[in-house]
Amino acid sequence: MHHAKRRSVRLPLTAGVATIAVGLLGACSSGSDTGTGGGDAAGGTYTWWDPYPQHDTSSDWAARVQACGEEAGVTIERTAYDTTALTNQALLSAQEGTSPDIILIDNPAVSTLADTGMLTTVDEFGLDTSAIDENLLAAGVVDGEAYGIPIGANTLSLYYNAEILEAAGVDPASITDWDSLTAALKAVTDAGHKGITFAGIGTEEGSFQFLPWFWGAGADLSQLDSPEAVAALELWKGWLDAGYAPQSVINNSQNTVWEEFLTGDFAFAENGTWQVNSAAEAEFETGIVQLPGRDGGVAPAPTGGEFIVAPVQQDTARYEVTRQIVECMTTPEGFVETATTFAYYIPPTADGQEALLEGNPELEPWVEAVRNAKGRTSDGLGTDYPMISEALWTAVQNALSGAQTPAEALETAQADAEAATS
Repeated sequence: MHHAKRRSVRLPLTAGVATIAVGLLGACSSGSDTGTGGGDAAGGTYTWWDPYPQHDTSSDWAARVQACGEEAGVTIERTAYDTTALTNQALLSAQEGTSPDIILIDNPAVSTLADTGMLTTVDEFGLDTSAIDENLLAAGVVDGEAYGIPIGANTLSLYYNAEILEAAGVDPASITDWDSLTAALKAVTDAGHKGITFAGIGTEEGSFQFLPWFWGAGADLSQLDSPEAVAALELWKGWLDAGYAPQSVINNSQNTVWEEFLTGDFAFAENGTWQVNSAAEAEFETGIVQLPGRDGGVAPAPTGGEFIVAPVQQDTARYEVTRQIVECMTTPEGFVETATTFAYYIPPTADGQEALLEGNPELEPWVEAVRNAKGRTSDGLGTDYPMISEALWTAVQNALSGAQTPAEALETAQADAEAATS
């Protein structure tokens, strides 16, 4: 991929962080006997659903999907929904027996679909996932079975305004843990600039942005009120109290965070791979540092991005062509082409990452971030994750607003999560 080919793609949310449907439909087998309204299983039309309505039939993405169909000797009928609607529609189609042949689904929703029994496993399809980075594949693993393949991943890092840091005498390389980051925030605010902006909104985006600090403290989503979790929330609250972060973070979405950063007023902004193009086009020099763990190292950030999954079909003869389409999308070359098409996905294999970096060495920090990232459902949380996440983002809201202390907010969150998942 070359700079001249890269396009800035602005999404209302990152592909990986829209709210997951939590109302599960009854478990069932899915699929019509054609999956497409007719045609030979070895030819004809195959149905494909994805969460990219912003990419119409004339887009590079639509052409990419069709190319994989043509390679398999079929036509692909593509339908695009927004992320939440896609999950709901997939569950409904399973109940009605009208599932498409292939779905590209937000990674935390894989367990939701798998829980209904509507998805085939990669082993059933004979797909080899040995080259997929384990931390990325884990988001689609339920009870030891993989139910899909990630087509790529995006995640979070800490963007910085190089001009502000230079003026304040802050070396970005010195930011290696929470203490050094907080010291940098003090230095830039003492120099008359704004410190950091992030998304603390009361939605999945708020949890998504809080998780690197939560996990970076050593906390676990099964115990929201642990001392480590409290330390992470105290960090965010402490930044607000010290004036290092604005009160607006309570309502900030990730898009709002980015708009604030582009004003040139903030030294730091927590945001994702999807802003690489925009950062390069900013009116000031930008860079990124990895989100630091409490005591050093790179904090695990949550993965965004979709998995390609294959719903159960009554006509199992269709699976061979479906497998060919999936393989076309998930070869090393296929992963790089997807990364090129979207300009912000990092391939989920070492070979794909290396091929991407050959043409885009500036993406090395993002490859490192993805290698250290973690799926939100990876700890065996499965369909419990949405309830746990809601309890977590509610705690963040209550603590940042001053309605409760961080410890009180997380104690309430743990009780709510236990009640919701028991």
